[in-house]
Amino acid sequence: MSFNSDASSPSTSSPAASATTRDWIFPSYSSVHSPHNIRRTPRRKRFSSYHPQPPQFNSGTASLAVGDDSNSVRNSVSRLRPWRFEFGNNEKSTSLLTDGFDGGAGAATKSNDAVSSEKFEVKEDKTTASEKTFSGFLRGKLRVRWQLASTISILITVLSSLVHKNFSLHKEVTELQDQISKFNEILKLCNLLDSTDVYNSSLQDVFVDNLPSKSLKTAALAFSIMFLSLPFIFFKYVDYVSNSRRLLDNNTEEVSLNKQLAYSVDAFLSATPYAKPLALLIATLLLICLGGLALFGVTDDGLADSLWLSWTYVADSGNHANSEGIGPRLVSVSISFGGMLIFAMMLGLVSDAISEKFDSLRKGRSEVVERNHTLILGWSDKLGSLLNQLAIANESLDGGIVVVMAERDKEEMELDIAKMEFDFRGTSVICRSGSPLILADLKKVSVSKARAVIVLAEDGNADQSDARALRTVLSLTGVKEGLQGHIVVELSDLDNEVLVKLVGGDLVETVVAHDVIGRLMIQCARQPGLAQIWEDILGFENCEFYIKRWPRLDGMQFEDVLISFPEAIPCGVKVASRGGKIILNPEDSYVLQEGDEVLVIAEDDDTYAPSDLPMVLEGNLPKDELIQKSFERILLCGWRRDMEDMIMVLDASLAPGSELWMFNEVPEKERDKKLIDGGLEIDRLSNIILVNREGNAVIRRNLESLPLESFDSILILADESVEDSAIQADSRSLATLLLIRDIQAKRLPYREAMASQVHRGSFSQGSWIGEMQQASDKSVIISEILDPRTKNLLSMSKISDYVLSNELVSMALAMVAEDRQINDVLEELFAEEGNELHIRGADLYFEEGEELSFYEILLRARQRTEIMIGYRLAGTEKAVINPPSKNERRRWSLKDVFVVIAEKD
Repeated sequence: MSFNSDASSPSTSSPAASATTRDWIFPSYSSVHSPHNIRRTPRRKRFSSYHPQPPQFNSGTASLAVGDDSNSVRNSVSRLRPWRFEFGNNEKSTSLLTDGFDGGAGAATKSNDAVSSEKFEVKEDKTTASEKTFSGFLRGKLRVRWQLASTISILITVLSSLVHKNFSLHKEVTELQDQISKFNEILKLCNLLDSTDVYNSSLQDVFVDNLPSKSLKTAALAFSIMFLSLPFIFFKYVDYVSNSRRLLDNNTEEVSLNKQLAYSVDAFLSATPYAKPLALLIATLLLICLGGLALFGVTDDGLADSLWLSWTYVADSGNHANSEGIGPRLVSVSISFGGMLIFAMMLGLVSDAISEKFDSLRKGRSEVVERNHTLILGWSDKLGSLLNQLAIANESLDGGIVVVMAERDKEEMELDIAKMEFDFRGTSVICRSGSPLILADLKKVSVSKARAVIVLAEDGNADQSDARALRTVLSLTGVKEGLQGHIVVELSDLDNEVLVKLVGGDLVETVVAHDVIGRLMIQCARQPGLAQIWEDILGFENCEFYIKRWPRLDGMQFEDVLISFPEAIPCGVKVASRGGKIILNPEDSYVLQEGDEVLVIAEDDDTYAPSDLPMVLEGNLPKDELIQKSFERILLCGWRRDMEDMIMVLDASLAPGSELWMFNEVPEKERDKKLIDGGLEIDRLSNIILVNREGNAVIRRNLESLPLESFDSILILADESVEDSAIQADSRSLATLLLIRDIQAKRLPYREAMASQVHRGSFSQGSWIGEMQQASDKSVIISEILDPRTKNLLSMSKISDYVLSNELVSMALAMVAEDRQINDVLEELFAEEGNELHIRGADLYFEEGEELSFYEILLRARQRTEIMIGYRLAGTEKAVINPPSKNERRRWSLKDVFVVIAEKD
């Protein structure tokens, strides 16, 4: 067996010799005394403390010459240095070096990185004596090494035992000190109580407490360590299973097990509302329990004390500073570190919860817990006027609750409402962000408990707005709890009213904004000043309609009911026998039956009550004249969607032969088609003649082609092309108004202007505004205004009898929301047939110089089947509706005018 694994023989050797060549093995006796050639390797320095000087070789002795005489061999063997064995990593090394050979031959050692090794041959005639000497020397060296290793092992064992004994003694000393302290306490207790029984029992308890089961403590410590290692084992197992599946199945689309588990945890945390706090609670309990078990295993405390100590470490990470000993300190530091992590997670959860709550409140996601509130769905330019009217209506109730829900940010809505310059009078406005098409959002604003729900039309396309209103009504009718109040829907097109009422049924009251404004414009054009009266009646600032039952009036005729309310004016009766139908301006002979209610105009619902009948002289009319309709010429500037409806209303109210001029940018060939498609039959118009003119109403030369000075009334409409933008529509209407007034002022004769000059306002008579004021006395111009800021400008200049669309529609919506029965009254007052508001001259009721009370004039008006509700004195601009002191006499002027409810002329 060879000693050298790195060197190879330059000559060919037998297969057996090659097979037995190994590295770093101990040579056997037979191997040492083998007659075969001995391969020698250089000395390897591995973990040996002995470093002999390297042998010195002459350059001439690099190879070994083999002689024939035996003396040279003996000399070489005798000069061999002692054998040296080095032990490496699981390898055995034996190196045999010689100092040299006689006869000019020496032994050469080879380095570790030599590519080839030299071969030394020893003659086969080695003597038995030299072989024995070599083997004995080798066994002696091995014996010395094993003895040294045994000695070192014994020393290490003894040192370890001493260290362990030291720690054990230290622990016993600590335990004895604790017992001594407890015994001292017991002795003190015995001295105080002077009772041997107490001493014996306390001593027994101490021994019992201080003799815990060591096996139980070891088991507790092992269990805590094993439980902590379970997650790591589980994760390793999951990874192993995932990798195994991936290797076995070539289908890459299959989801791995760890991804499935991660998805399950994510779904649980997302779907369960209290998943995160629950996970934190479980983690805290596990940390306290495992930490308590670990402390129970490394300390002498009981299990309960260990659990409490673990909780203190979790709650306050600084408590572990008092721990003594390696084991307790290690466990306490681990528990404190876990407590810091749990505290950080708890802070994160609390911070997220608070931020989410404030974010929910800021964005209007919280639920409104109210009852008998007014709910407004949607957002438009009419909202400001609507809130103002609702605030005035709720003032008598010390304020109310109005909830606004729209698809806008809550902060933006609150900011826009805060910019509205009016007093809310104690009314609270609550904004919520949501969609009226979603039942969950409707439930969030307590829609089932609202006393009225107002659905606002969106700004923009009329058909899209009405379609959305229809879907909103469908959502409202689908509320499971049902609705306590009624629904007031603002529509843009009259054709969609039937469909909305079909869907909503008896719950729905509709207000068609476009139709209401169109009819008001026609009434105001024919009767200047009527717009202000309508604002007084529709708004809650002055007097409005109220319906209430008064049992004491049962059996009384209506002519007596008229003068039974000092603070109100009766206008009609809600007849119970006719299914609650409201009759405006009934006959004087109508007798109130049981269940009938009286419709009045009053300042508020709690400001009027019937009283005893006063003594009123009826008197006679000075003349019983029929007001004849006269020929009129009216100009419509602009084009509306409901143009055909306005034409039909004008045809029903104007005298035969009247002319209706239409001036707009719609080609004349398309106008007839649009009117026919809208349902108008031009051939059946009986009282008016249509005159078409094409042009732009904001271009002066187009307006100058019209006989503007000859029109009795001019209606400036918000054109259909710009009605989506209130500012743009108002700018166009205002420009048209100023151009028309300027053209009229230039064409008006100077003498007529001086004769009809009436100084109004603070403008000078020769100013441009003053000239247009003079022109306004010649004809009436009604402008459809959408923005209240434009209304203020026109009111200051006093050059137009205006109609403020948004404000009047908002008033009507608020009035119907407060009492849905008023919608029937408004519909009749706006309709082509039935009763409407009129402005009458004073000469129809009395002669010059008569001194009469308002009640006396009211009874004279009843002879004309009219109900007088107010008057406007000469020289004043504001009418008085429901005047006070109705039975007080005063002198009237024939220039005064009176407001009455009467059948259409």
